[in-house]
Parts: sequence; structure tokens; C-alpha cells
Amino acid sequence: MRFGGRIALLVLLSAVAFAWAAQAAPRKAHLVVLGAARRVHYSKAGDPAGASPAEQELRIRGLLVDGALKEWTTGEAHDVTDRSFVVRRVIKLNDALPGEKPAAADKGDHWVWQRGPWLLVDRVTGRIAALKLPDYDPGVSQVSWFRDYAAYCGVTPSGKSLYAVVAQVAARKAVLRKKLTALDARSSDGDPACGQPEWQREPLRITFHPAGSDAVSYEIVPGSAVLVEDGGDETDTPATEVKPK
Repeated sequence: MRFGGRIALLVLLSAVAFAWAAQAAPRKAHLVVLGAARRVHYSKAGDPAGASPAEQELRIRGLLVDGALKEWTTGEAHDVTDRSFVVRRVIKLNDALPGEKPAAADKGDHWVWQRGPWLLVDRVTGRIAALKLPDYDPGVSQVSWFRDYAAYCGVTPSGKSLYAVVAQVAARKAVLRKKLTALDARSSDGDPACGQPEWQREPLRITFHPAGSDAVSYEIVPGSAVLVEDGGDETDTPATEVKPK
């Protein structure tokens, strides 16, 4: 073999070895944690959709990835799998009127806290994604999680109807979407339009509690999980049968 051919062969072997080593190298682990809880001032005027009449403080925690603050969250987190969890985001919103003197965000002047959407967090990759839950309304929908299912009372875009909704993480369509009643968002004493749904495992059943109406239950025959961790194309909702109870 000529000298030039040997050089070319060595270069080729080196490239193959480098590619193999890159694939075999362990993935860098990310540290994803929820920080210590703190309380912030919270008022019905600041978030009329989500605050109860007596609620004046909101308990929040920072979502940190590798020590860096990525989001503020509120409420309890729910483990979907051994590496993914969901938690509700809380938003710090600028409440200053046009012409009012701007203030630093850390001083709290003209800034209000609001409950926001749910987030899906991957502990391995550190990826954070906002969940798009069908007919979800921050002021009405009290989400009850089970496995990768989210059950809640949803509100139509017109704001006139209340629906029983079961959504599945990473699915395009709701597993369940049934009309419950006309929407009366809040009664005069501030009661919610719908209580938190209740899950039952065997048979898989979800019960909704719309205000002023009888509880309604549905049995769900589950399809396969559609959450694909570590990326990949979106997957349609698997064939799922819903039976009124």
C-alpha cells in the first residue's frame, strides 16, 4: 500500500473511532430541582380568575436547572414517569398603567402574581415545555393528575359552557370531552364553578363535580401512553373508549 493510501486509511479509521466514542460517551446529567418555598403577596384584583376571596398570599417555588432559575411554580408537582413531572407555572405580570413610573421587578411595585399554565419537565434533558390542555381555563380548571392523564372542567371559547375534559400528555386530542352544564363561573359567595375531579383506578373512572349539579362519572378504557421522552414526533391520541357511568 502506498504511503498516501495508508494516510487516507488512518484518517478514515480515526473518524470512525471518533464517531463511535462520541456515541458511546455518557449523556451529561442535568440537575433539575424545585427550590425552597416562599410566599408572595397575592390579590383577587391581581388575578381575578384564579384567586379565592380570602387568598392574600401565594406559595411559590423556583424551578432550577443546573442551578439556574428557569421558572416560578406553585402547587404540588406530579411525577408522570420516573424522569418527567408536571408542575404549574406562576407568572409575574407587569401591572403598571401607561404613564406610571416603572419599578424594578424585585421591589414588587406594579407587579402581580398569577397562576399560569402547566409545565412538563424532563429531569434528564432539563427540557421544560408548556402543556397545551384543551379548553383549559386558569380560573375554572382544577386539574387532577393520574398517570399521564389530566382531568379538569374545561371552558369553551365562548365562555358559556362547562365541559368534562380528560387530556393525555403529548396527545393532540382530548381523551374525554363531554358537556356538563352551562357555565356560571363563580357564585356570589366565590365558590368555584367545578370542584376537583376524583380518579378511581379499577375500573379506571373519573368523577366530575360541577357546582349546582349532580356528580358525573365516566369510565375510561385507556390506550397506550403517548408521552415520548427525549424528543421525537408528536403522536396522535390512541384509540380510547369512554363510557358514561
